[in-house]
Amino acid sequence: MIDELKVFTGNAHPALAKGICDYLKIPLGKAEVFEFANENTFVRIMENVRERDIFVVQPICAPVNTRLMELLIMLDALRRASAGRITAVTPYYGYSRTDKKDQPRVPITARLVADMISVAGANRVLTVDLHAAQIQGFFTIPVDELTALTLISDYIKSKKLKNMVVVATDIGITKRARDLAAKLNAPLVIIEKRRTGNNDSAELLNIIGDVAGTTAVLIDDEIDTAGSLVTAVSALTKAGASAVYSCCTHPVFSGPAIERITKCAVKEVVVTDTIPVPTQKRNGKITVLSIADLLGEAIRRIHAGESVGAMFEV
Repeated sequence: MIDELKVFTGNAHPALAKGICDYLKIPLGKAEVFEFANENTFVRIMENVRERDIFVVQPICAPVNTRLMELLIMLDALRRASAGRITAVTPYYGYSRTDKKDQPRVPITARLVADMISVAGANRVLTVDLHAAQIQGFFTIPVDELTALTLISDYIKSKKLKNMVVVATDIGITKRARDLAAKLNAPLVIIEKRRTGNNDSAELLNIIGDVAGTTAVLIDDEIDTAGSLVTAVSALTKAGASAVYSCCTHPVFSGPAIERITKCAVKEVVVTDTIPVPTQKRNGKITVLSIADLLGEAIRRIHAGESVGAMFEV
């Protein structure tokens, strides 16, 4: 019999876990999670979890391998402590871009990570805007995938932008872009591009649709090094867009991302806090929307046995 609801966190995003607990009006679970001098991760759960309904909040973000190991070891510790049910709450699912064999002799790491999470002790997974929907099928346990589209669209609506078009940054994001366009009652434009090699570079091939005189709103699931963003902003500006905004769910912001965003002509970059965005990365153009209430409501519904999908029904 599953009893009391408890939320724990590793070191990836304690602020998000605290925000979720504030929504649920419960204290954050007590746990020690740290590295020994030899870089081995140690976890100790500091309170009774026997037969409890446990949620572990841990995005798999930088440093990715450290955060992944923290998650796996926390799941194992909770399983061995006889938790009743364990849900891995991974707002950002690291390694999700390696979801297929697109070159000879390469792994499908997104599937490997799914297997590791299941074996470590998770009974279910709660995540936000996977890079590819089929990743849900990599798991043999239930997966609830939330979307930040409503949160983002509500913010964009509040700006009352004139003559707006929604722009998909590539063919792969077209469905999500179409959903955002429908929420904003705006036309859809698609950027056709081709990735070259394994160094995050991409070649822009074509803009499908008319952007002359419009306010373009770019949509993607994540911004990594911001190379694609800069290329898209430049192309849209040259094609006649009067202003360009960008939005995504996951602000990875690797390497030169912040410098590139600062220098390019994008007016604003709207993201959520599935990944922590430290103060030094908030350059004035970046707006961070909190995902805590959305995750908190999903956790409440999972615990109560209510529908999670009903959260997104119109």
